[in-house]
Amino acid sequence: MVRILVAEDDDIMRITVVDHLRLHGWMTDEVLNGTAALLMMKETNYDIVLSDIRMPEMGGEQLLAEVKKTSPGTEVILMTAHGNTDDAVNCLKKGAADYILKPFNLDDLTFRIQRLINIQAIKARCASLETCFGQRQPLIGSSAPMQRLLSLISQVSQTSSTVLIQGESGTGKELVAAAIHYESQRADNPYIRVNCAAIPAGLLESELFGHEKGAFTGADQLSIGKFELANQGTILLDEIGDMPLELQVKLLRVLQEQEIERVGGKAPISVDVRILCSTAKDLSVEVENGTFRKDLFYRLQVIPITVPPLRERHGDITELTDYFLKQFGEERGLAFKLSSEALQVLNDYPFPGNVRELRNVLERMSVLAPAPLIQLWDLPVEIRGGKTDHPKDETPTTLAVAVSAAEKKCILNALKKTAGNKTEAAEILGISRKNLWEKMKQYQL
Repeated sequence: MVRILVAEDDDIMRITVVDHLRLHGWMTDEVLNGTAALLMMKETNYDIVLSDIRMPEMGGEQLLAEVKKTSPGTEVILMTAHGNTDDAVNCLKKGAADYILKPFNLDDLTFRIQRLINIQAIKARCASLETCFGQRQPLIGSSAPMQRLLSLISQVSQTSSTVLIQGESGTGKELVAAAIHYESQRADNPYIRVNCAAIPAGLLESELFGHEKGAFTGADQLSIGKFELANQGTILLDEIGDMPLELQVKLLRVLQEQEIERVGGKAPISVDVRILCSTAKDLSVEVENGTFRKDLFYRLQVIPITVPPLRERHGDITELTDYFLKQFGEERGLAFKLSSEALQVLNDYPFPGNVRELRNVLERMSVLAPAPLIQLWDLPVEIRGGKTDHPKDETPTTLAVAVSAAEKKCILNALKKTAGNKTEAAEILGISRKNLWEKMKQYQL
């Protein structure tokens, strides 16, 4: 819902504008001057401030400067009955989004506000896409653990509660977080991801909460943090178990008070952000070890979600393999497929690296395999466990010898699959039982 604050000391003008904006469905509050506007902004996040320039106590230009300091994401439209071109240019240089002369057409004001709302939506989308590009992929699997997980995601998505997503490395915790956001009512708002383990401890606070100009050496301009970028949307704090203890205190305040304070800032800034956290660590163990705050741990796991490891998702490897091979095939213009023996070996392998390991293995085979049909011997040695079912290095002396060797191998495989039943083996091979008997005699089987 778009929120607008109107600061105007003229009663008739203020009431007329506010009534008009409310008719368009925008949540609109009103104040008499800039001082009252700043007090309102401490309690509520506004998308747009519409302010007269000349007001008692604090005018529009001073209000503009304060808004740009405390809430840079809020756009300011200035109104005046005494302006000129030079005044307009000066206000725009100071950060005003628009400048309008009184008296004005209310429909024109509506158009200007709607344009700013559209621009804000585009900026939020760009911030979300820039942070999360490549993170959205479907959650694939028909196994019972995955169906339970998908059902829990659907339930959790309809709330704004904090969620703690736990699971081994490579299980897809980031995909679960993205699914929660994009199924929620915040789906059209920003989705910002921060990897707490990838950012040096000294920079993480500024990355999360932003900093004021001059807050530290090198801070030559104001910087907006990830929490402000995620306002009215969702933020994922990935690898939350690696967050330094001193920052855990500040995160606890955000969860409890729904407000942040920039590095070097003097006033709190209200934010409306849903917080998702993920970790491969056991936070209860980290609490016992003194590396994670107990109060924060209890505050984070309002809704705990555990992503199952791949070894517990019986049957999902086949689905995931088909999905990834189709992806890699489209990139290379080929139709990759696994032989039944290779697929069986993948299904038997425990995959300690989970889905990420499976994907990396399939990508490697799609590049290195000599043919689109990926055979058992194309699998990495560590996965096939030393199985030697692969072509010999020696080249047969004649084509007849090679054909005979291949034929003998096919017969042996068919007999093994049918437990020695020659009738069924002959059907698999596409020959008669008599023909099979003759070939078995020929190869001394």
